[in-house]
This record gives sequence, structure tokens and C-alpha cells, in this order.
Amino acid sequence: MATLTEKIIQAHLVEGEMKAGEVIAIRMDQTLTQDATGTMAYLQLEAMGVDQVKTELSVSYVDHNTLQSGFENADDHRYLQSVAAKHGIYFSKVGNGICHQVHLERFAKPMKTLLGSDSHTPTAGGIGSLAIGAGGLDVACAMAGRPFHLTMPKIVGVELIGSLKKGVSSKDIILKLLSMLSVKGGVGKVIEYYGDGVKTLSIPQRATIANMGAELGATSSLFPSDEITQRFLRMQSREADFYPLCADADAQYAEHYTIDLDTLEPLIAMPHSPDHVQSVSSLVGMRVDQCAIGSCTNSSYMDMMSVAAILKGHVVHDQVSLTISPGSKQVLNMIAQNGALADMIAAGARILESTCGPCIGMGQSPCSNAVSLRTFNRNFYGRSGTLSAQVCLVSPETAAISALKGVISDPREADYELPQEPEQFLIDDRCIIAPNPQTADHVEVIRGPNIKPLPSNTPLPDHLEQTVLLKVGDNITTDHIMPAGAKVLPYRSNIEKIATFVFRDVKANFADLCKEKGGGFIIAGHNYGQGSSREHAALAPMYLGIKAVIAKSFARIHHANLINFGILPLCFANEADYEQVQEDDVLVLDDLHNLCANGTILIKNKRSGVLIPCTYALSQLDIGTLLAGGTLNYIKQQG
Repeated sequence: MATLTEKIIQAHLVEGEMKAGEVIAIRMDQTLTQDATGTMAYLQLEAMGVDQVKTELSVSYVDHNTLQSGFENADDHRYLQSVAAKHGIYFSKVGNGICHQVHLERFAKPMKTLLGSDSHTPTAGGIGSLAIGAGGLDVACAMAGRPFHLTMPKIVGVELIGSLKKGVSSKDIILKLLSMLSVKGGVGKVIEYYGDGVKTLSIPQRATIANMGAELGATSSLFPSDEITQRFLRMQSREADFYPLCADADAQYAEHYTIDLDTLEPLIAMPHSPDHVQSVSSLVGMRVDQCAIGSCTNSSYMDMMSVAAILKGHVVHDQVSLTISPGSKQVLNMIAQNGALADMIAAGARILESTCGPCIGMGQSPCSNAVSLRTFNRNFYGRSGTLSAQVCLVSPETAAISALKGVISDPREADYELPQEPEQFLIDDRCIIAPNPQTADHVEVIRGPNIKPLPSNTPLPDHLEQTVLLKVGDNITTDHIMPAGAKVLPYRSNIEKIATFVFRDVKANFADLCKEKGGGFIIAGHNYGQGSSREHAALAPMYLGIKAVIAKSFARIHHANLINFGILPLCFANEADYEQVQEDDVLVLDDLHNLCANGTILIKNKRSGVLIPCTYALSQLDIGTLLAGGTLNYIKQQG
């Protein structure tokens, strides 16, 4: 009666019981980092005194901060390459591709566990890996050989029936599920896909769906490993990595949903959330200013071939800017050799690097008040770099036909030939540098002047009396907390500098206020910290003196990141009490040294005298970590 998730967890279980809601620990086979989060992760790994990583495989990718307008990014890339050589980590050079696309092609395996310092790590669920996104410190701990702790998730079954029609994409499947469940509908859950419809989807199509499970807030998403998986691995010259895996016929799911692919139509997520979903047909004719195709969600070979087929023989509308980012060097080489790249260029598309690029705010910000159609996974407010832009999420097919027409258009009406999968992918791993254990001792780790020492936190005191510095609403993202983009991310290894940007687009003087008040508290609504796994959204507030966040609910990764950096995450026991607290109120928390697992604490509002009960979902390990002032302090205490 086991599900896919249960089978993989059981094989990797180190601590706890597989009961939903119970804290468990699992062994991690693989890890991945990317350069926006990896620099800090490796600084933390070094701080632990680890010689060689303890995983089966760890890979460091450079794919986010590739815009080299100053020395900072290039210096960090050099640090990442040297620290990888020192500690036994594979290094994927800048230009080799987006971490999730490359990992799917070259490293991900069925039945393996993968922990990545990027929230879209579950992309590998398309090939049957239990892949989980986490903060960089959790990934550093996994590389050091420590198990990964999480709450045993509920398992949700999604049955796919039928098959996709021409012009309808796997992107539309996950947008449909987002419309059904919302951006917080997957919190505390793993989404498993099964049914006859699964057999009609390629591994890249499955990976697109698993990738955007992150937008549901899900811990991970999983597809079975079947003959489609075996064929993909054979095409990548990795058939030896195949492992058959499926849920038992009588597997039990906590929730169950069905999506009929036969009746599915092209969908679009409207600003500023991936679950604001409408049909493309209802918006046909709406002006478009920019189309951006790529990201870890939709940059596979077949995505590129579909786009090239639609563009072939046509020219992009004179009022539209079209950018295309192939997902990997493998993809780019193949479309260059078969002529598809030439078709894109002839149509007037701007070809970008095989990197995250515009998805993470690295260039291609749209014009003021633009309508931007993007094949990415997030359309959060301000993420594009233009606060007034109306960013929408669509499939590659919808983006391509709309770029030609200058208005939102239905790809089912496009006249193009469906591409065919190749018999073999082009294999060239020369831009992936394997570690050499024989020379590791002689490697010098190179640190540029922008790489600063890790900031440390103080232990949690028994009594806290501080000011509410900020009150925000529901679905605050890590982009709200710690903005991305070309002006901010170069300082990811300089916490003192990057902390000046915290909540920049929400409350411009927030960092100054923290310094003036000596830190304080944040009040929030539901799903606080959704989105990117970037731990800087917890690390920088810690540096500014934030001691607690009191919210209606938290996103999983950010909740873990807060604990890792010694910030107490509390939830209102009664949601109505959210209204009892305002900015500038002084709150008092007492008896913190006597916290017990999954307990309740009374907070006093000094202005009103009201006592506010708050709950916390903390294990004894979490409590020990918080009392120590964070994970690194706790590890040092434990020797």
C-alpha cells in the first residue's frame, strides 16, 4: 500500500516514523547548489570544518548571477570553483546551463534523494527522484553527512487521464492544478502523479510540472519511473541509472484530484501570483510588450523546438521584445546544429545565455506598465525588475504565437509542425569539472574582497521585549523580504551590504529602522516566506536584529530558514488576533528557555495590555537550535 514518496523515504529513513505530521530525518544521496545561494552554503560548509563531502554526489552550478557588471560575481564564481575542487564537489561552469535542467539531463536518478539550495529542486521529481528545496545551510549540513529533518508530508495523488491536444502544454497542467489548490495548497504535502495520462508525457514535460510544484508550496512532486524514464536515460547515455518505481495499486492518498488532459486548454497566470489563473482564450487580443521564453521550467530541447517551429518563417511583432534562453549547453548545441536556432534568430528573437537570466531579475526588465508573458514559474510583484509591469505566466507555445501577433493569442490556432524527440541527446560534459581527490589537499580556496565572514547570532534570551517594526499581509514572498536582481544579488556573500536591501520595496527605511530600534519583530499573514529558498531572507533579517516573526502561517522552507538562523517563528493561535497588533507596538515574550515541542506561548502587547496566544511547530532539535542562536551555533555546541 505504499506510495512513491513512502517507498523512497523508507529506503532513506534515519530517524522517526512515517506518520503524517511527525518529524523525520532522511539521508540525502545528492545535493545541488546554485551561485546565488551556493556561496553562503560553502562558507557554512567550511565553517563546519568538513574536508570532503559525504554525499554520493554534490554539484555546484553557476546559473543565476552571470551578469558581470563588476568584479563581485566573477570573484564568487572563482571561489565556487576552487571550493568545489577542495571539497570533492562537481562544478558546472557558467554557460553550461541552468542547474535543474542540467541535473535532470546528467545526474538525477530514480529512487535517489536530492537536496538543493533552490526551491525548484523538485524538478528532478520528473525522473523519479525525491528532490527537495531547502536553505543553503541545510544543504551544507547534508554535504557534511548530517540527515535532513522535515515533517513527514501528506501524500496527495493527482490522476492524469487522456492526452494533451496540439497547442496545450504540460505548463497548462500545473497551472490548472494551481487554480485548483492555490499557492499554499501544497504546504506540508508531496504531490504524486499517476494514471494513463502520465504515460503520454515525456520526462521534460513531467519535470515542468514537478518544477512548479514549488508554487503550490509542496515539499516535493513525484512521477513514477517507467519506460519513458528509461528511454530518456538511454538518450542521455545513462540507462544504467534507471530504476523502475511506481506506487502500489492500492496506495492510499490523503487527498485525490483528477485532471482530464483531453479537455485541458491553454492557461495563463495573471499578476501577481501563479494561482491567478485564467484561460488564454478569455484574454485573446490583449496587448503584449514582451515575451520571455526559458527558465528551469520551460527551456528543454522540446520546448525550444516547439518555439522554433512556431517562429519559423515569421517575424516577431514590431512592438514586442522576444527573448529566448535555452536551458543548457546541450540544448543550445543541438538547436544550433539542427537549424532551429537560426529560425529563432531570423524571426527576431534575442538569444540569451543558458542561464536563469530574466527569471531571477538578471536583465530584460520590461518597460514601464508592460504586459510581459513569461514561461517562468513566478510572477511575483517586482520580481521582473519593473514594479509597474504586469507579468503573466504562460507556456512556450502561447508565448511564441503571442510574440508574433503582438497580442495574447491561442496556440491551438498556430500553424506549425509538432517536433519529434531525438533518438539521442548530444553528450558533452567538458564544462562540468569533476573533483580530483588526489589534488584536493593542494587546492587554494580563492576569496574575493566581497566575500565577508559569516555573521554570527546571539543565543535566544529568556525574555524578549521589542518593537513591531513591520506588519504585512498574506503571501509575502522571499522577493518581498530580500529582493533579487542585478543590483542586489552580487552582495549575497556580503551580509552587511545585502541587509540594507531587506524589505526595500515594502518599507524603504526598514534596515535603518532595525538599526535605530536594535532589532524587533515582524507581523505577517498567511504563507509568509513563500517562493525562493534564498536563506538571505532569514539571514539578513537576523543580522538586522529580528528575533521573531509572528504570522498566520509560514511557507515550509522559510520556516526552516528562520530556525536555522535563530529567529523564532510563531503563529497566531486565533487568526483574529492578527488585528490586535500594529506597527510600533511593543511585545513581550517571556520564559523562552522553557519552550516545549509544538507548544503555545502568551505574548503581551504593552500598548493594549492584551495577551495573545501563539503556537509554534518546533521539535526539540528546533528548540535547541533556536536557544543556541541558530544551526551553526548549535553544531559548535554539540562538538
